[in-house]
Amino acid sequence: MQDARLAVLISGAGVAGATLAALLGRAGYRVTVVERDQGTRSSGNPVDVRKGAYQVAEQLGVMSRLQDAATKVRKLIFVDDSGRRVASLRTRQSDREVELPRADLSAILVEAGRGDAEFLFDEVITELHPDAGGVDVIFDHSAPRRFDLVVGADGLHSGVRRLAFGSEADFAEHLGIYIATATLGIPMERDDTVIMYNEPGKAVALHPGTGSAGAAFMFRSRARIDHRDPEAARLLLKQTYRNVGWRTQELLSAYLSTDDVYFDGVSRIRMSSWSRGRVTLLGDAASCVSLFGDGSSSAMEGAATLATSLSSSPQDLATALALYESAHRRVIRPRQRGVVIASHLLIPKSRLGITLRDRSLELVGRRWAERRRVV
Repeated sequence: MQDARLAVLISGAGVAGATLAALLGRAGYRVTVVERDQGTRSSGNPVDVRKGAYQVAEQLGVMSRLQDAATKVRKLIFVDDSGRRVASLRTRQSDREVELPRADLSAILVEAGRGDAEFLFDEVITELHPDAGGVDVIFDHSAPRRFDLVVGADGLHSGVRRLAFGSEADFAEHLGIYIATATLGIPMERDDTVIMYNEPGKAVALHPGTGSAGAAFMFRSRARIDHRDPEAARLLLKQTYRNVGWRTQELLSAYLSTDDVYFDGVSRIRMSSWSRGRVTLLGDAASCVSLFGDGSSSAMEGAATLATSLSSSPQDLATALALYESAHRRVIRPRQRGVVIASHLLIPKSRLGITLRDRSLELVGRRWAERRRVV
């Protein structure tokens, strides 16, 4: 007898894809996840689970595991060339949020879905052949299969988006910022504080992580390089940070000495529609708000919205996908608009911008402290 349950293929076992797999699998769908890497495809960069994503984590029963893997970070301090604190910013806004390495978040979400979904690692989609009744999918290694719905949750450089919608260049807006990160294991005095140093258009940060500190280089540049070209990335980093002060030369040397690094441009994905027939996009593939826009939380919220929409209209995919997109765009729009503001906070373009940022944060901090004393 033919299985009447909807068959869903998810490309990507990162935060968005793993969350959707767990939710749909538990709801009774036939879920298959393909992931190009052995294991989960996520950097170790710290990410936040907050707002609606916190509720999704509670729904999946993984909150205690997220808290066990969480960092202790509560504050970001800005320092001058000598390491003296000049301003600070609270990084936690409530008790209902948690920060943890992205790779740990992805792994925990994958484990949450393993019992109810099929995961195929070291696999990638090479062709999509959609028709009115489903999508025939060609894989790199596995035998061809047919699915009722294909979900591209494969990140900023989505292969599903390229196959179903067209070139990345048609949808990606490069914001003129790059980020490079690596876990370096450099000792830090405090495990609850991120330290950042700025020069015009450049930022260097030390994050305590969860026992092994990491460094981040965030900078503005008009250069356009391919994120897949490690030598071009290394050269751009060397040129950009060659005369930058504080501990930059120490951290840059350590970064350049390790192979386990992350490098990419900061981009914003904008599309008129996230769905085309029986193919839809989720997370960064649909609406990347790279680095500054609660990307992981947005991915988890989007997965929950898509799962709910599919359950509300299981026999009408077009209606379900339209409901998903309409609801989640309302969440994403303000976060995408806030990307530019956040970039100016972390990477001011000028020395005047750095000074104004520091003074503003100190004023906000004093007012917050005064309110707490009154209360």
